[in-house]
Amino acid sequence: MTNSKKILLVEDDPSLGFVIKDNLSIKGFDVTLCKDGEEGENTFHNQSFDLCILDVMLPKKDGFTIAKSIRQKDKRVPILFLTAKSMMEDKLAGFQTGADDYITKPFSLDELICRIEVFLRRSQTKETGSNNVYSVGGFSFDPSNLTLKNHTSEKTLTQKEAEVLKLLYQNRDRVLKREEILKEVWGDDDYFMGRSMDVFISKLRKYLKDDPSIQIVNYHGVGFRLEVR
Repeated sequence: MTNSKKILLVEDDPSLGFVIKDNLSIKGFDVTLCKDGEEGENTFHNQSFDLCILDVMLPKKDGFTIAKSIRQKDKRVPILFLTAKSMMEDKLAGFQTGADDYITKPFSLDELICRIEVFLRRSQTKETGSNNVYSVGGFSFDPSNLTLKNHTSEKTLTQKEAEVLKLLYQNRDRVLKREEILKEVWGDDDYFMGRSMDVFISKLRKYLKDDPSIQIVNYHGVGFRLEVR
């Protein structure tokens, strides 16, 4: 994949930071390495990036804090967390801040590069793809521009939020199985990804609650269906 996509890497371990930056640079990415959270946050707000890779445990400001700050400026840029933590609650908290994915240390560089390329391909598809705008009850949903708006407000979705809502809308005539959503949006259907999907469903329900005619119905143990009455 030939590119000059700009990546912000915030990693305080100098050895790991060097190895990641060096390998991504070999692949053609333009990588800016920051060694603490404060530097990473300031760098993001002063430059433009196509993707952010954030360690969770950082000096000065942790990855969750940086992700919240990034999302205040840019709802669209993919955020990938690097974490040594295995606690489910920490990972779910990360998704609440607007993260798109996790990779747990230790990891292979091939796996990291694969995930980066998947995100960037999706971003490119979003930019060059169809401009379909869907009517969801009283809302206008534009998955290409990641917007969900009605007559009183406009919400900018994250990439994964838009992908989940689009999938639900396109399959609104049936119950969409949990494993179908997980494999389509996350590429995996393991237990952790299932828990993270539930976070995204809850967030979409919150965004759509202004229109009582819209429901994302949970068919327990089976899946979800978007219903508009």
